[in-house]
Amino acid sequence: MKYGIVKVAACTPTVKLNNPAHNAGELIAGMKKLAAEGAEIVVFPELCLCGYTAMDLLFTRELLDGCVAAIRKVAAAAPKHMLAFFGAPIAHEGRLYNCAVAVSDGRLLGLVPKTELPDYGEFYEKRYFTPAFDGVQTVEALGAPMGKLIFKCGSHANLVVGCEICEDMWTDVPPSVELCRAGANVIVNLSASDETVGKAEYRRQLVCGVSGRQHCAYIYADAGAGESVTDLVFSGHNIIAENGGIVAESAPFGAGLAVSEIDVEKLDVERRRIGVKPATQAFAAVEFSLGDGLTLSAPPPKYPFVPDERNETARRAELILTMQAHALRSRFDAIKCKTAVVGVSGGLDSALALLVCNRALDAKRITPVTMPCFGTTDKTRGNAEALCAALGLKLLTVDIKDTVSSHLADLKHEDRDVTYENAQARTRTMTLFDLANKTGGLVVGTGDLSELALGWATYNGDHMSSYGVNAGVPKTLVKYLVRYEAERLGGKAQAALTDILNTDISPELLPPEDGKIAQKTEDILGKYDLLDFILYYYCRYGFAREKIEFLLRAAFVGVDGKEIERALDTFYKRFFSNQFKRSCLPDGVKIGSVSLSPRGDWRMPSDI
Repeated sequence: MKYGIVKVAACTPTVKLNNPAHNAGELIAGMKKLAAEGAEIVVFPELCLCGYTAMDLLFTRELLDGCVAAIRKVAAAAPKHMLAFFGAPIAHEGRLYNCAVAVSDGRLLGLVPKTELPDYGEFYEKRYFTPAFDGVQTVEALGAPMGKLIFKCGSHANLVVGCEICEDMWTDVPPSVELCRAGANVIVNLSASDETVGKAEYRRQLVCGVSGRQHCAYIYADAGAGESVTDLVFSGHNIIAENGGIVAESAPFGAGLAVSEIDVEKLDVERRRIGVKPATQAFAAVEFSLGDGLTLSAPPPKYPFVPDERNETARRAELILTMQAHALRSRFDAIKCKTAVVGVSGGLDSALALLVCNRALDAKRITPVTMPCFGTTDKTRGNAEALCAALGLKLLTVDIKDTVSSHLADLKHEDRDVTYENAQARTRTMTLFDLANKTGGLVVGTGDLSELALGWATYNGDHMSSYGVNAGVPKTLVKYLVRYEAERLGGKAQAALTDILNTDISPELLPPEDGKIAQKTEDILGKYDLLDFILYYYCRYGFAREKIEFLLRAAFVGVDGKEIERALDTFYKRFFSNQFKRSCLPDGVKIGSVSLSPRGDWRMPSDI
């Protein structure tokens, strides 16, 4: 375990009913194989040491004694730096308990009895078992504690594991509620859930629901091959979820193995942000230890702001564009504006802002404005003209070169420096606001979330607007939204937007070189792919730079290490030095979990 990331697995072994010795061998082999692959928490199914469907064989002395011997054998073989759970029947003081057995580093840690015993339909556990009791007792046959236990990692204090068994999850108030209130951020569930039509979908919903409500990780291990099929069939449907989303899953009747990483630091951040109620039950803590290694089963996604799957990307893009358009339309209705005045440069951000206006308002209420100056190229101006024509909008051209030149002459300023650049940006903003006054309109801001994070905007220039429709959209997501809308619109609009997507990102404040863009944003700041990645993990979870760098290198394999270091240096320097710009942002619609609004989400001293 490293950087708060722990590798976990849910595994379905092939069991033999009434044969604990054989099943112990399967569990040991499974633990060793998964340990070699870097797994640190491993969960096997309910009663897998004897078989869930052993039925009245559970009353036999031979089976129960065999389970005791098998538990000792599995515990002795438990790998170092691994916490493993498997299911077994435990006889204690004249009663029988359906238990999860926890083992680690050659020893038996403890036993957790099942709380909810189903006694309906195909289930009749109350025929055999007694529900869990309050407190903790010692099982003499094994010399181990049994009862309300919670497992704390001594080597990594932010990892706490709680356990429930099958039906415990399906009840109205599952044990995981109190376990999480007592500090558990990973819940394991040893299950034997038979398969019926539609049950897999419901099972997924339950696992996601528990992990989302409790802000925890949930490792669900299901019974499969070897269980009796007298009347039932078990599919080995294993699920790993984190904070409401499935991160790994084995298909029903598939391989029976789900492996993933869980970031408990991320879960702890979420809990501190949301708040967790205090526990009303007491749990005894049992300590275990993990190592300091980390083997990722898969790299983190390169674009955390963008869904991975194409179908999900399209659905999410439609939702975001609808949110932006609805917010803009609501602002227009509230203040009785006549027109939307939006600066159109032929770049990505202004294209997205114009597309949002196109969704929100009638064409006659949209005033797109292009304001060519020293750095404007024929390509970007042509793209602005082509996009407006394709959308049926009349583009207003206001050439600001003479105005800016006169202003610089008044200042007796001749250098092509930041003053030269910002004079253009502020003149454009002044022009837009004056046009808005003239037309009874509202200036629609085009700046995006990535630019706000990096301070890549001229203070009181493009930094300012009446309403910022892109304020919650990072640059990597801007690209996906523009590409989605291009495909949806088709025709000439798609052609114009595709050309915009293929154009270098630039503020175009320096004169072109041989007719081409001379000032490329990503040459100055670094790649937005890297910068947005840093933005997400820093602002969403507050990760340390060391951890973000580890995740960056894992996600962007092949990218030069110096480029990654440069992106990190750029982000931290610019993010902190530009808070003063964010402290006086205009209103803008919140889109996702990362927002830099000083009114709602990110409050930081401007003098930090």
